[in-house]
Amino acid sequence: MTTWKLTFACTRAEADLFTGDVPELADFDPPPVVMTSEPDESKPDDWQLDVYTEEHPPQALIEAVSALMPSAKGAHTLVELADEDWVTMSQAGLDPVDAGRFFVHTAADAEKLPPGRLGLQIEAGLAFGTGQHATTTGCLLTLDALDFAPKNALDLGTGTAILALAIVKAWPEAVVTASDIDPVAIKVSRENTEVNMVNIGEAAGEIALYVADGLEDAALAARGPFDLVVANILAGPLIEMAPSIAAALAPGGTLVLAGLLAGQAEAVEAAYRDCGVAPASRTVIGEWPTLRLLKA
Repeated sequence: MTTWKLTFACTRAEADLFTGDVPELADFDPPPVVMTSEPDESKPDDWQLDVYTEEHPPQALIEAVSALMPSAKGAHTLVELADEDWVTMSQAGLDPVDAGRFFVHTAADAEKLPPGRLGLQIEAGLAFGTGQHATTTGCLLTLDALDFAPKNALDLGTGTAILALAIVKAWPEAVVTASDIDPVAIKVSRENTEVNMVNIGEAAGEIALYVADGLEDAALAARGPFDLVVANILAGPLIEMAPSIAAALAPGGTLVLAGLLAGQAEAVEAAYRDCGVAPASRTVIGEWPTLRLLKA
């Protein structure tokens, strides 16, 4: 199958805009696959954005992406990848990720799983969360450090279901729910759940998947209260959803938040403190903090 690759040079801040749901790209059908990378570690602010499409990208898509990256000034390259497996190509630089007891890998690196570790097989694809990004790694490290066994957990804005899978594998007696506003993310989550040999369902040791716009969704809210909620989203939505997330958290419950920059941590913590959920600790990787909070 022919695939088109659209490439922009951008800043790190601009690349970060594409690490979650991108409303400006939501209406394109079929949806583009977006990947960000840091080509040269010695130049930490010089990033690259690659947009993959099944058909020649329409001008409207090029303009939508360009509008989010003013530094590029519309400059881009477009190449046709005939008869190439672009997913395999994109994974060529995805090294396994060590995060506490968790070992995140693609199918190509499955044989590298160390004895006694919990393997999470996540391929590059249509949803955010391969374990490569510091926010996902920070969440995994925070989960690894938890001092209790959750019984009813929620992965809010699940992306690829990587965090839901981590919870199930670490605590197989837990009831786990994973939700995302994006139906494509839930499709990817379903595939990843099957690849990792975890059942989809509502019983302990399974993952219940929901397409839902936050905890305003009645069916999702009915799954609570949760003693563990993990939300790797963005600072703005985390602040906006603070009342509903706090309400869904059981007394004494733990909340893990990520997707925010270091300069946004205090504002996020303040929003949840106002809702009775107090900061407990931070795990910081580069500019990306992962917050652990506790409900009284």
